[in-house]
Amino acid sequence: MSSPIRPIRQSLPFRLTSSALAALLVLAGCGGGGGSPNVGTRGPDAQQPATPAPTPVTSQATPEDLNPNLLAASSTYANLCAKPRSGVDASGQAFPDRQGTLLDELKFLRAWTNENYLWYDEVPNTFRMAAFSDPIAYFDVLKTPAITPSGKPKDEFHFTYPTAEWDAMQNEGIDLGYGITWTRNSTTAPRTWLITAVEPGSPAAAAGLLRGDMLAQVDGVDFVNASDATAVARINAGLFPDAAGSTHRFTLQRNGVPYEVSMTALEVRVAPVKNVKVIETASGKVGYLTFDTHNAVSEKQLVDAIATLRDAGVSDLVLDVRYNGGGLLYVASELAYMIAGPANTAGKVFERAQVNNKTPADDPIPFRATAYGFDSPNPVRAGTPLPTLGLKRVTVLSTSGTCSASEAIINGLRGADVEVIQIGGATCGKPYGFYPTPNCGTTYFSIEFKGVNHKGFGDFADGFAPTCAVSDDLSRPVGDPAEGMLAAALAYRTNNACPVSTSRARAVPMQIVRPAVKEIAIRTRGEAVQR
Repeated sequence: MSSPIRPIRQSLPFRLTSSALAALLVLAGCGGGGGSPNVGTRGPDAQQPATPAPTPVTSQATPEDLNPNLLAASSTYANLCAKPRSGVDASGQAFPDRQGTLLDELKFLRAWTNENYLWYDEVPNTFRMAAFSDPIAYFDVLKTPAITPSGKPKDEFHFTYPTAEWDAMQNEGIDLGYGITWTRNSTTAPRTWLITAVEPGSPAAAAGLLRGDMLAQVDGVDFVNASDATAVARINAGLFPDAAGSTHRFTLQRNGVPYEVSMTALEVRVAPVKNVKVIETASGKVGYLTFDTHNAVSEKQLVDAIATLRDAGVSDLVLDVRYNGGGLLYVASELAYMIAGPANTAGKVFERAQVNNKTPADDPIPFRATAYGFDSPNPVRAGTPLPTLGLKRVTVLSTSGTCSASEAIINGLRGADVEVIQIGGATCGKPYGFYPTPNCGTTYFSIEFKGVNHKGFGDFADGFAPTCAVSDDLSRPVGDPAEGMLAAALAYRTNNACPVSTSRARAVPMQIVRPAVKEIAIRTRGEAVQR
């Protein structure tokens, strides 16, 4: 069974598509009305003109369109595919697909949504299945149309991903591209995109790119000001290539000085845990680590990191999740346990899922004291006792890119009365989760639960506000004790006061460039929870 992602049903919980991932990060041309093309992403959260949805029709609708309760159970239609795959998947397992029809795929989506979607009773029954020729287009309308008092959609986290790419990203930590994490100020010209991170061993690292460098041109096109569709298409092709092996030219600026590089896109294996170190201070040893994503690969890396810090005798921890969008909730619960230890978590729940009124609730996620044993290239054996630090206090570095399962760590620890000092920016605010659900080659993400901690708290849709507001300091490497956020954390530990000045840090509001699938929380179902 799969693990929870917030938001996903695999059947582990996951908190909120390579081609889809690359797609999410692309520039899109505006449709009509003037204006410059948006720089966004291809895929679920692409900043592109939306394809008009079929007009709701009530006449000639079937009884099943009007009342999804008339459909059979979703399992009746599962894996009945209009174009079934043959052969085996990357793990060697035969595809479960059987010959079916487009209607079977649509009925699966409608029945599954009616069974499991958190707001199933708010999904309009005015869309006819016969009006759709694509399952993904039909899935896109199977959500609540409600708007919050602030004017935002009630459900902002509803998307799909090609199953093969999702599995590669979660289980192997592979991304297609150059190994760059970008941050942006806007999706429209004039654009400012800055490098926040360069993956070691990646094409970007080999080319000498550094954190803080600014993108100026892609394949000779003015990235900052380009506004016509042709130019935008060239930029997208260069930034987010569809396949490994394609080479593109980039002009960047470092401290105002331009330089050019050529990079060839590869499948980059991303290390989710980095910069594990001990910082010596006058009052004791402080552990530090950067944690970027809750995927299967991270489980073993986190176990090794905490064991290293434990053996070094650290008395405090700075957990840097400023760019961590979320992922597997079991990984989050394991890390929270490793931070707090058994004395602080015994008899307490890490997270409990609040589901709709027709779905049986899964068992709460405990503070897991043993490894789940996720499949990965270097797994930890299932049931392995986890190392612990036994801390009553932890410092978390956060930004608006800290989402979902990362927020669950903060919420879960606070529910166990562990003090969480938060340095940086407010988190993104995603208390919802998913069980990623694959069908016929597409994995669907539909909100199925809201997570609450041991005290029943889970109302953080506006994010967690920081103890000290400090901007991300792109002038120094992440993990450098002089970097603005880490320096503020160390100062707060000494003085119990926020720094007066953060002038070293960039003050312009920026947003991490990444797909929705990297900002989720995932949870496991049934017997997987007991693994």
